[in-house]
Amino acid sequence: MGLHEKLGVIEIEGAIAESRKTIEDILDFAEDKSIRAILVRIDSPGGAVGPSQEIHDELRRIDASVKPVYVSLGSVAASGGYYIAVAGRKIYANPGTLTGSIGVIMEFPDLVALLDKIGLTKRVIKSGAFKDIGSPVRAMTAAERRLLQELIDDVHQQFVAAVCAGRDLPQEQIAALADGRIFTGRQALDLHLIDTLGGFQQLVRDVAADLGIKGKPKLIYPKEEHPPLLDYLLEQRLTTPLRHLLQQQGLMFLWRPLSSDS
Repeated sequence: MGLHEKLGVIEIEGAIAESRKTIEDILDFAEDKSIRAILVRIDSPGGAVGPSQEIHDELRRIDASVKPVYVSLGSVAASGGYYIAVAGRKIYANPGTLTGSIGVIMEFPDLVALLDKIGLTKRVIKSGAFKDIGSPVRAMTAAERRLLQELIDDVHQQFVAAVCAGRDLPQEQIAALADGRIFTGRQALDLHLIDTLGGFQQLVRDVAADLGIKGKPKLIYPKEEHPPLLDYLLEQRLTTPLRHLLQQQGLMFLWRPLSSDS
């Protein structure tokens, strides 16, 4: 096997909460001249807006100026998962893949009834009318709801623009599909949201043929980080649940089928 018969594989699995490690791996593959292309395997319902956008933007930059990026969708590649996918020059999906869910969601817990029941009150001193927007201990005002809707609409427009640019489709076509609905891979193909029906191994074979690679290419995966055992246990038991709780109030590119608002 020759020096230049390698393909780098980036796997994005589960909810997208941060981008640092993924972007580091992408940059390592981009700088490695022995890796001919980057394959991104996505199996994610989406997640936080910022990390999804950061990963998308880096992949798009690399595909445009460094080396080609191809994408394979697994069981689910929805919302933020699809946002990242449109950075690739070609998207593969299985016929039964769940994808799409082009939309933005923001959720806030409402504890007013519970606090009233137990007789607990909270006093807030703030510097501006919107400083405690989304507070779970009081009802949301009409002005706050308008402000948040404007914010969500702006991020939603960013999502639509990213899909239009990545898929080279007109804004009105994507806008008509961008109401949060999901699609099967077969439906997505008919709507030009993906390019080809096929699994990850089909993508590997096709990319190798496109690049003129003789024989089976060597797939290179990023090196795994191995934190000390104590740090790992603390991360899993404390940091991860806390991060998950805090992110429920953030902007999300997330398909959440069990949510009544999704």
